[in-house]
Amino acid sequence: MTSTLPSSLPGQLTPVSRRIRERLEAAGVPFLANDNIADHLLDGEMEQLELEVAGKVRDLLRSLVIDIENDHNTEETAERVARMYLHEVFKGRYHEQPKIASFPNVKQLDEIYTVGPISVRSACSHHLVPILGNCWIGIKPGERVIGLSKFSRVADWVFSRPHIQEEAVMILADEIERLCQPQGLAILVKAQHYCMKWRGVKEPQTSMVNSVVRGDFRHDPSLKAEFFELVKQQESVLGY
Repeated sequence: MTSTLPSSLPGQLTPVSRRIRERLEAAGVPFLANDNIADHLLDGEMEQLELEVAGKVRDLLRSLVIDIENDHNTEETAERVARMYLHEVFKGRYHEQPKIASFPNVKQLDEIYTVGPISVRSACSHHLVPILGNCWIGIKPGERVIGLSKFSRVADWVFSRPHIQEEAVMILADEIERLCQPQGLAILVKAQHYCMKWRGVKEPQTSMVNSVVRGDFRHDPSLKAEFFELVKQQESVLGY
């Protein structure tokens, strides 16, 4: 994808964001803040979208009365912000899921294991400021398994979108279930929200903790307790 076309030329081209939106609406595909739309982007549209977003960010900076023509600090801020949103902090919306291979559970392993802490980085849908924290994943294997590093990859992909934490954990659980169909799944996320740390009530030590348990973790209280105890032990070892 190497197009350098501007997002819109008066009287000639519809803005690329509008073309994408109309395509999604025609297909009945949701495009909420934490949805992935990668399958519905055409070749060259990410480059065009980057140009369009940069133009909008320049308008925002001007509306904030920042002299971007003469201020050396913000001269290329719009382009940097566009690249950051589309290819880094919100890449989970616009990029396909990383390739995650699964393998048969040949030995029929059925003991639970946990992976964590996995660093997660997201942004609050309400203010677009950071959510930073850690995630622990507990698995009781089913017919297939995935490598430990793949949990980090899929967590990063899911959380790299505007979110509320409660929904992010559910989306991550859905993706892991789809990838390896475990007999049981448990996820715990502890994160700090800069919409509380940086603005509003400005509580620097406050964090949010939430979890989801499915399958055997949900139906067997002893498995659920074992998962949370393993997380507690990991936190103690790491000094959290």
